[in-house]
Amino acid sequence: MHPSLEIRSIRIADHYQEVYHLLHQLHLHELSLFDKTATWDDIGTGYMRHVIQMQEENDGLCLMAYVGNAPVGLIFGYTEDEDDDSRIEVYKGMALYVSDGVVLAEYRKSGIYTKLNAMLEQHYIDKGVKRIIRFTLHNNAKMQHFLQKEGYNITRLQYEKWLY
Repeated sequence: MHPSLEIRSIRIADHYQEVYHLLHQLHLHELSLFDKTATWDDIGTGYMRHVIQMQEENDGLCLMAYVGNAPVGLIFGYTEDEDDDSRIEVYKGMALYVSDGVVLAEYRKSGIYTKLNAMLEQHYIDKGVKRIIRFTLHNNAKMQHFLQKEGYNITRLQYEKWLY
């Protein structure tokens, strides 16, 4: 762990530029894994509007990792109400959807993401959440390995057919 690491809960709207920059870095990584990812110039503003709305309306939590005063990573999640009768799962109630997570390349492999993830999960466990949902790309082997190490299981595979 980096000796000067500090993790703070932030309001995304109050840290717009920092979050925008980190999510842009995440987006570039996703673009390298999936060539049909839209450009950040096309979606960045709308995506920021989405995460701000999810934080404000769905009990969202954004944790920002700082080394010194520099933001070096974040994780963001929010609750989804799973209490409807159209679901096939046994569990009913609130679920945590982990929407985004990124650590700048030069700070990876130092335990920052693991710490962010543990703090996010504990926050929602303390609120009674019993189910955590995450998506990752089929070829993001590093994230898949991390999730399996953290106790996650694959429950669905999504297939797509692009018709153009």
